[in-house]
Amino acid sequence: MQKPTVVTPDAPAAIPMPLLTQEWLDLAFVHWAVEPAAVAGLMPRGTVPDTHDGLTYAGLVAFRMHRVGWFGLPGVPYFGSFPETNVRLYSVDAHGRRGVVFRSMDAPRLIPVVMGRVGFRLPYLWSRMTVRSVGDTVTYTSSRRWPGPRGAYSRITVRTGERVREPTELEHFLTARWGMHNVFFGGAAYLPNHHPRWPLYRAELVTCEEDLVAGAGIPAPAEAPVSVLYSPGVPVRLGRPARTARGSVSPGP
Repeated sequence: MQKPTVVTPDAPAAIPMPLLTQEWLDLAFVHWAVEPAAVAGLMPRGTVPDTHDGLTYAGLVAFRMHRVGWFGLPGVPYFGSFPETNVRLYSVDAHGRRGVVFRSMDAPRLIPVVMGRVGFRLPYLWSRMTVRSVGDTVTYTSSRRWPGPRGAYSRITVRTGERVREPTELEHFLTARWGMHNVFFGGAAYLPNHHPRWPLYRAELVTCEEDLVAGAGIPAPAEAPVSVLYSPGVPVRLGRPARTARGSVSPGP
C-alpha cells in the first residue's frame, strides 16, 4: 500500500487525450461527517474510505452537466447538458490515489442515464430535475423515476456567500478529488480527471429535504452538514480508466 497522495488544489497531471470533456456548472457541495466503518462495505474492491482527521464524508452534490463530448469532439448541446445530483463517498486505493465513489447519480436524460449504466457501470438513475437561480440563491430539485426506489427525492436551496480565498484543509479534501473509483467491466478501476482550481464560495443551506443519502446505503444524516460550498463551475477532462491493485489497502491519514 502506497501512502495516499497529498491533497492538492491543482490537478496532479494533465490529460492531453481525454476520453470525455464536459463542464460542471452551478455546483452545491453539501457534506456530512461519517464514521469510516459505516461505509467501508460500500467501497469498490481495492479501495477503502479516505479519511481526514479520522473521519470520512458523505457528499450530496447538485449541479448542471454541460456539453459532454467524446474524445475531444465538441460537446453535445441537448443530450450532453442536464442537471445532476449525486451522492458520493471518498476513497483511496493501494496506489495511494484519492478519489470519489458515486453511490447514486440522478439525471433527467434517459439516454445518457442508460449509457452511463451500461457503458461505465455507473449508478445513474432517471429522475425529474430542475435547477433554478433567483438572486443569490440556487434551488435544485430531483424526483426519481427509474429504476428506483421510485420517488426518491431531494430539494436543496443554497444562498451564496463570500468567495473562499484560501480553502481549509477539509474544503480541499472534499473538493480537490482528481479521479473516481468504480467497478468497470473486468474489475475495479480509477478514472482520472483534470480541471482548473475550483472557484469556491461559502454558502448557507436554506433548504435540504432529501432521502437520497439513506437510499444510497449511507446512514441518514442526523446533524447539520459540516460543510456547504458553492462553485460557478469548471471545464473538465476525463482520462481513461486504470486498474486498481487487488492487494490490501489501508485508510488514508
